Amino acid sequence: MKRIRNILLIGLATLLLAACAPKKISAIRLPVGYIPNVQFAPLYVAIDKGYFAEEGLDVEMDYNMETDSVALVGAGELQFAIVSGEQVLLGRAQQLPVVYVAAWYEDYPVGVAISKDLNVQTPQDLKGKTIGLPGLYGANYIGLEALLSAGGLSDADVTLESIGFTQAESLMDGLVDAVAIYVSNEPTRLRAEGFDVDVLRVSDYLSLVGNGLITSEQMLAEQPQVVRGMARAITRGITYTAANPDEAFEISKEYVENLAALTPEEQEIQRQVLAASLELWQVENPGYTDPQAWQNMQDLLRSMQMLSDPLDLTAAFSNDYLPE
Repeated sequence: MKRIRNILLIGLATLLLAACAPKKISAIRLPVGYIPNVQFAPLYVAIDKGYFAEEGLDVEMDYNMETDSVALVGAGELQFAIVSGEQVLLGRAQQLPVVYVAAWYEDYPVGVAISKDLNVQTPQDLKGKTIGLPGLYGANYIGLEALLSAGGLSDADVTLESIGFTQAESLMDGLVDAVAIYVSNEPTRLRAEGFDVDVLRVSDYLSLVGNGLITSEQMLAEQPQVVRGMARAITRGITYTAANPDEAFEISKEYVENLAALTPEEQEIQRQVLAASLELWQVENPGYTDPQAWQNMQDLLRSMQMLSDPLDLTAAFSNDYLPE
């Protein structure tokens, strides 16, 4: 009996030591494809509130270009990245085994901003206009092509100008008639400068896959618990930010350089950027990605001749790693 009691005590002690042992921490470098910005508030919240830490994750933000991120995730040099849906399909067409596992944006966040004086109300009204965009790549380009298609137009019906990331300045200086933009950012900046614009949103005409979390097929096979942890922490950050935008803005000051040092007027502009971003996020069913939006995206890319053959879309995304 004494021997049995000792065995039980040893077993209990082992369980207690296991429970008290520190959780293994996975270091994650997370590229987001843009400079530090309040639009990334859910990630800052997830770090600040310990959502990542609760999953055993130590996340460091990396403000890299998203095309590089897709290649690095596909090559197994990065575990995750935040990218737009078209990058996943273009990557898979190049045999990169990347998979989209959690949607951040419900609405595709791109549109076209036009001086209100030009009275452009529909995509058809863009005919004959000079449109500035960073270049013939990325979400700005994809979104612009979606709008032109919705208006029955092609590139031949407009003049495209590569202007880098100077959309607001180029429009205000009259260098172009319209600019392809992220709808939560440049319109707010332009209006704050007293330059009134109309905005054509892609999401008003076509459902496409916006920014979300990607990983690799290898991660899904070998570390599914890490993938689930990332998806859970990010969706918690999105939900909390949507419910507590003022607190999320204050948290962002710790991560966005000089945000706290802005004047009250400049900070108000950034609050409006955050508010406009909130309208685009996947909040009601956090993380869910719509199969029809993927089909629409593939159809658009094929019409643009950026994809030659149809892909197996069921391999490009998954809703199986979201919190229940």
